[in-house]
Amino acid sequence: MNTIFRKSVLGVAGLAFAGGVFAGPLTAHAATPVDATPAAVAVQADKPDTSKLIPHGVQGAQSRITLNDEQTANAKAIIAATKKAGLPERAAVISVATSLQESKLENLGHLGDRNDHDSLGLFQQRPSSGWGTPEQITDPEYSTMAFQKGLKQVDGWQDMPLTEAAQTVQVSAYPDAYAQWEQQAADLVAQHWNS
Repeated sequence: MNTIFRKSVLGVAGLAFAGGVFAGPLTAHAATPVDATPAAVAVQADKPDTSKLIPHGVQGAQSRITLNDEQTANAKAIIAATKKAGLPERAAVISVATSLQESKLENLGHLGDRNDHDSLGLFQQRPSSGWGTPEQITDPEYSTMAFQKGLKQVDGWQDMPLTEAAQTVQVSAYPDAYAQWEQQAADLVAQHWNS
């Protein structure tokens, strides 16, 4: 290796390390994380693979909101219901993104004149359309399983872009709006899938 190239590579690696990002030797095998304690390695191993969460990459500009405790609890409830149903991480991403679009992960009760017909809960499901009773629809586990029952009926949902899979179940007036929440949904699923 010539000396100038070697100094450049070492300089870049040194800067990356100093910036808090580990840059190991330029080899074909994976670098060992800076914090290689058994607990840190176990936490990294427990996170779902990004290729399972976002197999097609995100589509379009992404939106993100700061979640309060109730919204975080609702995201966790969606993830728990997905696991209980025996569905993969991708189903949780689609579900969380759908709820982010429909309710911002808030379990909506009756909104009076601001309500979209009789839409309720995390997914704005309608009792009059057969989604369940108001009590069922406002139960996060029930509403998630109802959404996912619809998702499972979509032929090839696992291979569809998120917004297409969500729209096929929800039949929204804004069919492309679900795509903007894919990254935040994937981040939430990665954070809470094994917690």
